[in-house]
Amino acid sequence: MSPKFATRSGRVVKPFVFGLLVLLAAVWAWSALLSQDGTGERATAAAEQKIKYWTCSMHPQIKLPNPGQCPICGMDLVPVYEGGNPAAEGEVSLSLNAAARKLAQVETSVVEYKAVYNDVRLVGKVDYDETRLSYISAWVPGRIDRLFVDFTGTRVRQGDHLIKLYSPELISAQEEYIQAMKNWDDTRNSELAVMRDTAQSTLKSSKEKLRLLGISNPQIETIAADKTVQEHLTINSPVAGTVIQKNGFEGQYVKTGDRIYTIADLSRVWVYIDAYESDIQWLHYGQHVRVEAEAYPGEMFDGKIAFIDPYVDEKTRTIKLRVNVENEDNKLKPGMFVRAHIKAALGEAGEIYEQELAGKWICPMHPEIVKDEKGICDVCEMDLIPTREFGFAEQPVKSNEVLVIPKSAPLITGKRAVVYVETQDDEEISLYEGREVVLGPRAGDEYVVLSGLRPGEKVVTKGNFKIDSALQIQAKPSMMNPADHYNPKDNLVSQTAGSVTENAGILSTAMPAYLSAAQALSTDDAHRAAQSLAEFRDQLTGIMRAQAGAGQDMNGQIQGIIAELQSVPHEIKSLREKFRQVSLRLKSLIEEHGYRADKALYLTFCPMAFGGEGAYWFQENETIANPYYGERMLRCGSVENTFGLAPMNSADSGSMKGSAKGSMGHQH
Repeated sequence: MSPKFATRSGRVVKPFVFGLLVLLAAVWAWSALLSQDGTGERATAAAEQKIKYWTCSMHPQIKLPNPGQCPICGMDLVPVYEGGNPAAEGEVSLSLNAAARKLAQVETSVVEYKAVYNDVRLVGKVDYDETRLSYISAWVPGRIDRLFVDFTGTRVRQGDHLIKLYSPELISAQEEYIQAMKNWDDTRNSELAVMRDTAQSTLKSSKEKLRLLGISNPQIETIAADKTVQEHLTINSPVAGTVIQKNGFEGQYVKTGDRIYTIADLSRVWVYIDAYESDIQWLHYGQHVRVEAEAYPGEMFDGKIAFIDPYVDEKTRTIKLRVNVENEDNKLKPGMFVRAHIKAALGEAGEIYEQELAGKWICPMHPEIVKDEKGICDVCEMDLIPTREFGFAEQPVKSNEVLVIPKSAPLITGKRAVVYVETQDDEEISLYEGREVVLGPRAGDEYVVLSGLRPGEKVVTKGNFKIDSALQIQAKPSMMNPADHYNPKDNLVSQTAGSVTENAGILSTAMPAYLSAAQALSTDDAHRAAQSLAEFRDQLTGIMRAQAGAGQDMNGQIQGIIAELQSVPHEIKSLREKFRQVSLRLKSLIEEHGYRADKALYLTFCPMAFGGEGAYWFQENETIANPYYGERMLRCGSVENTFGLAPMNSADSGSMKGSAKGSMGHQH
């Protein structure tokens, strides 16, 4: 019989009824506990908030006043509430309280300057230096009567005997020389000048003939002294080295030009290295390389990059590099596998920095020839060229520290990189602002920042995807949905066009060179465009030196333009692509800091350039002169903004920066 419980009325209650009462009590207690933790408060706050609009979590550009389905994907729309922290939270920022920050596991790191090195480790193989190979060949037809070096691998010194050759042609040439000497002796004291001159000329030509047939000057002097014909010609080694190939044998008849020996000078060797595409940004002509072989653990051999293949091997997806390595002790043997170490440092503008090459002149054929000033190569007599043309820093610096952030900080999609900056941090609320940045190369666990951040700022290194997702659900600008994708007046970089800094006039001295490049490209003049872009780079470099206090952010943006122009192409198509990248950086700089000059500057846009991607440029008047199409479609484009018209004390901050030109339309 089941147990029963009695109530005050004397009725009996079954056990399952009692269990139900216990369950209801437990649910009530759990709800009360959640309310104490704040869940109830948040639910109440959410209920009291007013719905701003309804949006799609997959397509945040959809904003509807009523609930329903997304017209694009058919998903149910979600509400976006008014509230949060209106005073602090902007269109590209998100506020999180302490609990939400802990739940999202948000971590930050400080943006800082530091010396950045990337240790590139590659493998390679030792080979002969082709420029130090000597070929011993027959200069006259004849018969090899003796080979003094009869096996490969023998090391020879300069002047060592190699071959004894019998040649009738050499015997005939010697007889001519001896006869010419006899004639000269007979006519030397003749009163007839014509006879003396003829004899002297014959002697000179017969001696030169012997030299051209391979007889050395000491051998010619011996023939002249003895006045006897030597039946055999002894061929000596012209260089010191190792015999790596023997093609002749004793008793062999050879023709003029037949190769008998190949001698290699192994005091310097070539090392061929295979570099991956991701490593090539760290490798430049003339760069120092350290080589280590398995046979000599701990011993390093120094060399320089002398050649970089202009193409990628389609099978291995690698680029072959050639390194000149000194090998005085002949320890490195052709065929050895080696490990190569390249320690690449970055300069302040994101370029490769090497102290011994910064601001120097180098030979394009012999990287060991480096000079402080313009001149010619001591080896090949070619003109030296600036090392900056190979991607090295232009000026030596005391410190090569650059602005860096951890590799986990930027969210990279296509050509854009977005970071979230912590602009407010207290016990209750933290505010995170989206910022578009321009990144340089990645060095290990860090990215170099060319523009968009300042030292001391904090960037999110963990939890940034969650912040971005929250912004996307709220239909705010995010990684995949930049502000200008939906509303041209917004800007993910959080730099509005409403302020002109005190440095707005800095660019005025450099802009004529830029405008000259734009005008040259519009007339398809590649030569003048290249010259103008190089002049623009030099002008900006001068500005950097003269305006050291212009502000770290502005300096970083100018450095980014200088880095973009480290190498200026000369082909019109490449020039236009380079001009496009420079104009994009210049647009960001001017929109952030403003522009002030005697003449107006017109920001122009062509939506058809580069296959429909579109491209901006600046010009000095409103008549469209398209630098991307030139004479083909000279008038394609429209003026979008005007800079430099208003004085600094203008009441309307927007007019200080630029005035929109929406009436121009798209011209063809």
